[in-house]
Amino acid sequence: MTNTNSTTNPLIQLEDLLDEYLVKKAPFTIPDKWKEAIVKFAPWINLILMILALPALLALFGIGAFLAPFSYLGGLRTGMAYTLGLIVASIAIVLNALAIPGLFKRTCQGWMFVFYATLIGVVENAIHFNIGNLIIGSLLSLYMLFQVKSYYK
Repeated sequence: MTNTNSTTNPLIQLEDLLDEYLVKKAPFTIPDKWKEAIVKFAPWINLILMILALPALLALFGIGAFLAPFSYLGGLRTGMAYTLGLIVASIAIVLNALAIPGLFKRTCQGWMFVFYATLIGVVENAIHFNIGNLIIGSLLSLYMLFQVKSYYK
């Protein structure tokens, strides 16, 4: 069995690197009152958005499964990007859903699920060559996530 706390684990190294630059060396830190509000309301916002998005997501996956073969008519690269995008989005949705109980309890596991979902979002943006969201959206998400990390034990 491998030791997940080892410094040779790339995810641990990435987490340490992001913690260094997004918390310790950050030029601006979020005030404590704002952090507390983020930690208090983020699980509720996540839950409400998941419930509101559920019908649209089910329709998207149903239509996506039907249209997936047709996406390959645009070429192998387009079809693969579409199929891989659906798979990656599904994984991110599941990770966000798994994070909700941990976010309410303020456990480290809930924070880690959101961290993994954010990393999956980074991969999804890279797959679709969405450079603006890859840089700005991912950086903002990771910044906020690491600013409130200390609230999760």
